[in-house]
Amino acid sequence: MFRRSGLSLARLDRFWKDQGGATAIEYGLIAALMFLAIVTACSAFGDSTITMFQRISDEIDKVM
Repeated sequence: MFRRSGLSLARLDRFWKDQGGATAIEYGLIAALMFLAIVTACSAFGDSTITMFQRISDEIDKVM
């Protein structure tokens, strides 16, 4: 049955057990998680920086 279409059970078994693509998916997931961590950190850092400069600006306005 499988021989006529050019597929053999050994080829099908090899294809089923192949995990070559799994590594690429794992690296993609790791890269996505790192990207989310960087975006979150930059967002938090940006908010605190804006607050700091706003506080400095307010203090300068009080002095002048």
